[in-house]
Amino acid sequence: MKTLDHIPTGKIERASTLVKTGLKIGGNYAKYYTKKIITPSLDREQLNQDNAIDIYDGLKDLKGGALKVAQMLSMEKNLLPRAYVEQFSLAQFSVPPLSAPLVRKIFKTYQGAYPEQVYDTFSKDSVNAASIGQVHKATKDGKTLAVKIQYPGIADSIKSDLALVRPVALRMFNLQGKDSEKYFKEVEDKLIEETNYILEVKQSQEISIACAHIPFLIFPAYYPEMSNQRIITMDWMEGKHLSEYVKAGFSDAHGHILGQALWDFYMFQIHSLRKVHADPHPGNFLIQASKNLGESPKLIAIDFGCIKAIPDSFYVPYFELANENCLQDDALFMLKLHDLEILTPNDTPQEVTYFKELFHEMLRLFTSPFNKDVFDFGDPVFWGNIASLSERYANDPKIRKMNGNRGSKHFLYINRTFFGLFNLLFDLKAKVNVNAYKALL
Repeated sequence: MKTLDHIPTGKIERASTLVKTGLKIGGNYAKYYTKKIITPSLDREQLNQDNAIDIYDGLKDLKGGALKVAQMLSMEKNLLPRAYVEQFSLAQFSVPPLSAPLVRKIFKTYQGAYPEQVYDTFSKDSVNAASIGQVHKATKDGKTLAVKIQYPGIADSIKSDLALVRPVALRMFNLQGKDSEKYFKEVEDKLIEETNYILEVKQSQEISIACAHIPFLIFPAYYPEMSNQRIITMDWMEGKHLSEYVKAGFSDAHGHILGQALWDFYMFQIHSLRKVHADPHPGNFLIQASKNLGESPKLIAIDFGCIKAIPDSFYVPYFELANENCLQDDALFMLKLHDLEILTPNDTPQEVTYFKELFHEMLRLFTSPFNKDVFDFGDPVFWGNIASLSERYANDPKIRKMNGNRGSKHFLYINRTFFGLFNLLFDLKAKVNVNAYKALL
């Protein structure tokens, strides 16, 4: 993979990169419509593929907020065409890293010393590069370490990056005008938090300690004395990224064990800590293979930059709404829809009827795991129903005519968390004891 000797950091330079990307996309559409004149039955598959590649190619060199949004969208497997999901998923842990000379220069700027002056050894080449930072392997006093270094200018460009991608997001999610501001502010605040590595180390230590008792789950140790606002030093953990582990093949028993650890980890955070690791993509979990015959693999949780606090004002009605009894009680269901800002006082009777039916159908499907003793996340019927529902509403012309600003701002990261969690459990084909986490509280 090529390395980068420069990252655009100024607003004008970053904007010009996205303008060039926009011109490429315009050219792709021109080619598509020209071909469609000749072949009216032509589908959009090649157009989606060309656009996805060009968008990702433009974002991967910018890194930062724009690329992070692409990474977030890659988890929306039932929202975006497959071509976009496949390309944007590369942002999780496989983007062009910075060159060794640039890393050395950046490290000196952040730390006041060169890497070789801080560590006994330091790999000049990155072992993992993502949207906000890249990881290098190092050693110190006999310990093998992972050193995450933030890309330059990322923290200062979050607001301008989001302003550049905002028009696309408004159209994609049918958000309207000033009412959409709360959602963009939520994303902006979380992305700015992710650039604060001092906060990440603090969050990592707090959650690691609180969840240390969960079976088959382990965490790296973190070293504040070798970390700062833009550098994190932690234990190097041996293991495969969850996506690599899945591709290599695994037994049903191991899938169930790892899936149970993942489920218990998330349920414990949500119900005990009232905060959650809100970035559940495959790049943030490693699988440590069993060392002895008959021993189970372990799940390693890393990267606690995106932690979502869950206020009681959201937590209580959210999980009441997930209860099967609420779905069967029309008056209670309507009350919770208003509590969670899914329905608003300004809705027309047509909007109330439409969104009540939409969310009832959606919630009955998406909350079905919470209303079972054991749930099979590998069930193709469950995922087929999700895909069918998503496609039906994505193509429903009524929804475009209505105000798409639905729900509390907290839905953004909580829904993202559950979508990501469900997809990881699907990858593991896990059968989960839904209520097992209660014994850990």
